[in-house]
Amino acid sequence: MVVMKMQINGKAAGACGGEFFDIKNPATGELLEQVPRGTEDDVALAVEAAVSAFESWACISPQQRGMVFYRTAGIVRQRKEELAVLLTQEQGKPLVEARNEIEGFAHVLEYYCGLAGSLRGDSIPVPGNGYAFTVKKPLGVCAAIIPWNMPALIMGWKIAPALISGNTLVLKPASNTPLTNLTLASILTEAGLPAGVLNVVTGPGETAGESLVRNPHVKKISFTGEARTGKRVAELAASGMKKVTLELGGSDPMLVCDDANLESAVAGAIRGRFYNCGQTCTAVKRLYVFESIAGEFIKKLEAGVRSLRVGNGLDKSTDMGPLNNFRQMEYLKGLVDEIEEKDEGRMITGGKVPEFKGSDKGYFFEPTLVSDVPGDSRLLKEEVFGPLLPVVTVKNLDEAIEEANNSIYGLGASIWTKDLDRARIGCEQLNAGIIWVNQHLKVAPEVPFGGVKESGFGRENGPDALSEYLETRTIMLKT
Repeated sequence: MVVMKMQINGKAAGACGGEFFDIKNPATGELLEQVPRGTEDDVALAVEAAVSAFESWACISPQQRGMVFYRTAGIVRQRKEELAVLLTQEQGKPLVEARNEIEGFAHVLEYYCGLAGSLRGDSIPVPGNGYAFTVKKPLGVCAAIIPWNMPALIMGWKIAPALISGNTLVLKPASNTPLTNLTLASILTEAGLPAGVLNVVTGPGETAGESLVRNPHVKKISFTGEARTGKRVAELAASGMKKVTLELGGSDPMLVCDDANLESAVAGAIRGRFYNCGQTCTAVKRLYVFESIAGEFIKKLEAGVRSLRVGNGLDKSTDMGPLNNFRQMEYLKGLVDEIEEKDEGRMITGGKVPEFKGSDKGYFFEPTLVSDVPGDSRLLKEEVFGPLLPVVTVKNLDEAIEEANNSIYGLGASIWTKDLDRARIGCEQLNAGIIWVNQHLKVAPEVPFGGVKESGFGRENGPDALSEYLETRTIMLKT
């Protein structure tokens, strides 16, 4: 079995402790590769390499840094099919979704390459005291901890603004999906990224992740994951006065008004919930439909969901792959059991492990719809990561917005209507970091992304992300 090593100081590296862990295909259970189980010592070596590389990387122009991204994006596009297959094998998503994610990684790098020339400060006249100038300086060594659901895309979201700003970075991938991240890091080195600018340490969050957050040389942490771990990251970072960006998931509501285009809304709900097997932070996780159209809408929705084909992501006929891991599968089964035991909803379709050749070897679960869900159900209160969608009927827009905002989360939300006034009200009153109108899920690298409430703070993507990796220095000049 091949061992894929970590990337430290531009070179492949094993773990100081000499231990490894297995990476398995969630569709088949087969062992793909082994990777080092990183320790505190490995993190220290990676941070040391980032510290050593910082000064020279920060001194070159943003445009020169951007050219590394440009070359990387070209290589990634050339190797898209190879990378997509690797991503599908370790994550489970259908190959078409994996290709889109690899394209997304390249697109993010190209976007920040184009943005490189916009890094500048301001000139401020100060009457009677000359001028004040502001300059933007990189922070130093940054850290990024990323999840398993969109490992390539989220890697791009974090490394691109950090590195283009002149910082160096240590990346800790999710333990389930490090292979694509390690391969992308090696492509960056091939494209000319200097040694030590980007380092990748694999290993569990409780060891490698926590050591990275605690390291005194790390000035900034960007974390994407579940809320409990995010709060731990914030707690540790506060003791070292580190900057933090947290994207902690959400329970996105989708509001369907009685004047919505039903075909578009149904298609949006299916893609918004079941893309990536429902394992997306901004997936539709709560569906609120006006009661006057609920019957027709649910009928169309059920037909669409029943037509989804579940299978191995490498199979061209697959619409939805497996869940990524055993824990997610057990969680979904537990929710369905609770619904049935407590009579907390009506199962419209799904709710079981599908039966097909090889389904018993992977973490497969049927796309599931549930109606008549009570307001205190876990389906509406928790972030349900998986292909299970609760449908709730509401009388009007006021009730829909009230129910949608009744959540500790506030990452995304969408409203589906032909009425511009209704759309305006939804955009003004829904408590979310990103609000879609007549669409859901898609996030372009040009627009800021992040949440409110327990969905976290700080923003990724767009020019806003650059401010997360720069500090402002003021210069007062009097002649």
